[in-house]
Amino acid sequence: MLTGSDLLTKVKELGDVSKSDLVRAAGYVSTKKGGGERLNFTAFYEALLEAKGVNLGETGSAGIGKGGRKLSYIATVQGNGNLLIGKAYTALLDLKPGDNFEIKLGKKQIKLIPEGE
Repeated sequence: MLTGSDLLTKVKELGDVSKSDLVRAAGYVSTKKGGGERLNFTAFYEALLEAKGVNLGETGSAGIGKGGRKLSYIATVQGNGNLLIGKAYTALLDLKPGDNFEIKLGKKQIKLIPEGE
């Protein structure tokens, strides 16, 4: 999914195309359970507004987990060594079971990069 100046460049580059084609070309597409295509218009327009410098702050249920609890954005290593991210976070990112990531380790950080990006 394109963001920032890359997204703005793509939108200008494509010019007068349909909204669906624009969202698809920018990479805001996921696959439904049945194999069909789902265009993520909301995520696309939020990224476009952010790229243009419009900060909407927290909108809707962003940052809200199960039961209406606010997400802490802090993860703790479990006793068995696993690092659990949690369903609320994966839902915010529209991640599905089977999504693969490359793990990049830094000095004090872990980056998860979607496979194929």
